[in-house]
Amino acid sequence: MATSIYITSAEDNSGKSTVALGVMDRLQSQGKKVGVFRPITVPAGGTDYILQSLIDHDSVDLDIADCIGVSYDDVHADQDAALATIVERFHTMEHSCDAVVIVGSDFSDVASPTELSFNARIAANLGAPVLLVLRGRGSTGRSRGGLVEQPARPVKDLVNLVDMALPELEKEHATLFGVVANRVEQSDLAEVTTALAEAIPDGFVGAIPENEFLIAPTLERVMESIDGRFIHGDPALMKREVLHAKVAAMNVENVISRLREGEVVLIPSDRSEVLLAVLSAHESDTFPSLAGIVLYGGYPTPETVWRLVIGMNSSLPIIEAPSTTYETVMGVMETRSRFAADSQRKYDTALSLFEANIDSAALLQRLNVARADVVTPLMFEYDLIERARAHLKHIVLPEGDDDRILRAAATLLARKVVTLTILGDEHDVRARAKELGVDISAAAVVNPKSSEYAERFAEEYARLRAHKGVSVEQAREVITDVSYFGTMMVHLGLADGMVSGATHTTAHTIKPSFEIIKTKPGTSVVSSVFLMALADRVLVYGDCAVIPDPTADQLADIAISSAVTARQFDIDPRVAMLSYSTGTSGSGDDVEKVRAATELVRQRQPDLLVEGPIQYDAAAEPSVAATKMPNSPVAGRATVFIFPDLNTGNNTYKAVQRSAGAVAIGPVLQGLNKPVNDLSRGALVSDIINTVAITAIQAQDNS
Repeated sequence: MATSIYITSAEDNSGKSTVALGVMDRLQSQGKKVGVFRPITVPAGGTDYILQSLIDHDSVDLDIADCIGVSYDDVHADQDAALATIVERFHTMEHSCDAVVIVGSDFSDVASPTELSFNARIAANLGAPVLLVLRGRGSTGRSRGGLVEQPARPVKDLVNLVDMALPELEKEHATLFGVVANRVEQSDLAEVTTALAEAIPDGFVGAIPENEFLIAPTLERVMESIDGRFIHGDPALMKREVLHAKVAAMNVENVISRLREGEVVLIPSDRSEVLLAVLSAHESDTFPSLAGIVLYGGYPTPETVWRLVIGMNSSLPIIEAPSTTYETVMGVMETRSRFAADSQRKYDTALSLFEANIDSAALLQRLNVARADVVTPLMFEYDLIERARAHLKHIVLPEGDDDRILRAAATLLARKVVTLTILGDEHDVRARAKELGVDISAAAVVNPKSSEYAERFAEEYARLRAHKGVSVEQAREVITDVSYFGTMMVHLGLADGMVSGATHTTAHTIKPSFEIIKTKPGTSVVSSVFLMALADRVLVYGDCAVIPDPTADQLADIAISSAVTARQFDIDPRVAMLSYSTGTSGSGDDVEKVRAATELVRQRQPDLLVEGPIQYDAAAEPSVAATKMPNSPVAGRATVFIFPDLNTGNNTYKAVQRSAGAVAIGPVLQGLNKPVNDLSRGALVSDIINTVAITAIQAQDNS
């Protein structure tokens, strides 16, 4: 029977999706296969955005149809029959999970006086304890430039809400797990937590502060609400959160003097002078960065004005809406935020708020969740993040002109994984981040061409390369290159590590390291490994990215370095020196190279478990090892696989990645005095995050 928890509320707009995401993340960190279940959802043809976002973000290996009980229509028709169906469908899906997060109804379609009772009844019948989410804001609000801001709810009102909810739960025989107050005023967190602990002394309690980005709708949602049409700008920026809205029906001076960061500006479509002024202000360094413009009213924009707009080459999205002022304003005011899977900033913000304010260890202990013995890809990635932020390191990212780098940087900063320096023109980097709706304000942005460090770096590079005849004048030119500048930061201790390669070649990334940072004593080569996260364990593959045809001596270095890397990531190294034959069964130059390399490893590291030459199946599969090499401590149990050449290693890691569904993390460079790591030019944002975390862990070990 799966561990389960029922997350519900006594009212709408409580933000229980934030709590559900946090609980799912904690469960997955323990290696659990986590499912999500919605007992009541929208009728057929509709979209359950909460369920969809949780499934999309957390790699729940279930079809959405399997995670649904009944619709609101079914509940209206016959509550008893609906409950029976919910119980049946829940027990069908829970068999394939270790834990299930059940997310209650949304108080949008069941009569409010009975909705909490029905959720409690469901929870009791599913055998799931109830985590009650309270809304820390009032139900009435005041206008905030076209959006709605709700005032903070008094602490006594939250306690009263708990007092009213408890009898409802008891009446339906539901067990209270605890209470989390969400969207609480930051200054009230401690008082709210204390008051809730007094109200339910035996329950779990927590409080999460309000955050403007979690409640802000995206520009895309605003467009949907007003039946608008995208007509100009960068479509990628439609995902940006809208923090404010303003009707710009006044003169130009009054409009631009009142612009705010993240605002959508509603402009009558016959006010061309306001349109041009607002666009100009957005492009200026001296005014806030806007989320978008809505041209409403249905009047055509003159062709000459539109030519000016196009000529400004602005990426700011412009939406056209046929509605009147009243209709447009009301549509914007009624736009609600969705916790959408495609909003990375919302996801990062929700997780960071949960991590910072909820006692995860106590939550898991109350749920009686033990960490699994296996190591899943999600567990491994979670552990990377946890280890990296345990001792913050400073990482430099040279490619500030790449959107993936900016998105990854925002996630890393939001979750406090590392501190960052991003290289590039500060105005351009920060402006693009604002356009993307990502927050990199905590990062330093340095322009190598105008940095105060430029002369110091040039002198140091000239000193290091004096034997190659490099002058200070030549060095001044070299260090303006972002890879050289970033590497020099690491060399001189201004950063602990560097991650690059999203837009640069591997050679461009690591060549400066060879010249400046150089290899560790006793290591002749820089090599690489991939950390291959399989379904139940993590293996180390090397070298798959750097040395095309290593000598026996180099192969031995690769094996020893790979074993060191394995230990850095809590992998007990048992090294397999791979070849096309096992033991003494084959001969040939390639086999002899591996045999010689194996002996060198044994001489240099007598305590390291190593076997070779050995075939992959004998190294990985116990049944094969029992036949081919029965007395080996490595055969059948290898964790570090050393390939004889780059051709074999690169193709094997890609084959395993694609055919076995493994998560390949890397390449992780090894052998350097300080950590520098290379990205694939096709790297995803998640790949960048993992690589930065790995680099930080390597830097910790160098401390």
